Amino acid sequence: MPFLFVALASSTFFLACAQSPKKEIKKNNINTMGKETITFGSGCFWCTEAIFQQVKGVEKVVSGYGGGHVENPTYEQVCDKSTGHAEVCQLIFDPKQVSIDELLEIFWQTHDPTTINQQGNDVGPQYRSVVFYHNAEQKERAEHYLSELTKSGAFAKPIVTTIEPFKNFYAAENYHQNYYNSNGNQPYCNYVIRPKMEKFEKVFKDKLKSKQ
Repeated sequence: MPFLFVALASSTFFLACAQSPKKEIKKNNINTMGKETITFGSGCFWCTEAIFQQVKGVEKVVSGYGGGHVENPTYEQVCDKSTGHAEVCQLIFDPKQVSIDELLEIFWQTHDPTTINQQGNDVGPQYRSVVFYHNAEQKERAEHYLSELTKSGAFAKPIVTTIEPFKNFYAAENYHQNYYNSNGNQPYCNYVIRPKMEKFEKVFKDKLKSKQ
């Protein structure tokens, strides 16, 4: 198995995800033009978005809420921990450029999948570790990767990531989209996202998009 840098889930003294204005609903599934969609929850969606935006073959990343029972939730509702939703990022990617296995590798190596409903100081069910698969192949590959990680003993504690069928997705408020790129000097970006990005770019430099 590839080297894992669990240390990416570093702690912080800053709160995650500032409040934001109303957003519009969005529901996605498989794109018909040879692209695929997968949905990941790995803590604050600002971090997840910033990482996958840099991956070659990932054409679009949308931050949002998924897996819960409340339709078109607001950020404030999700933070109340009663909607069942996780903060997630939905990826549209070109499987000819990046495989599902590569995306799963990045997913598991860029957060701590052993903490229940928590990433660093971000605590709550909205920060749970989850893969929402959109087709049978994604389900099989995610379950296989999880099994191999567990057998390898790569983590000192049990992996708590759940693998679930895609149920729903609601885009977060516009304020949350492209957050790191638009708010790089914000404290959470400086102290949480930037260190993750620096480690990610060193380990996955061969999977990064070309700098323009």
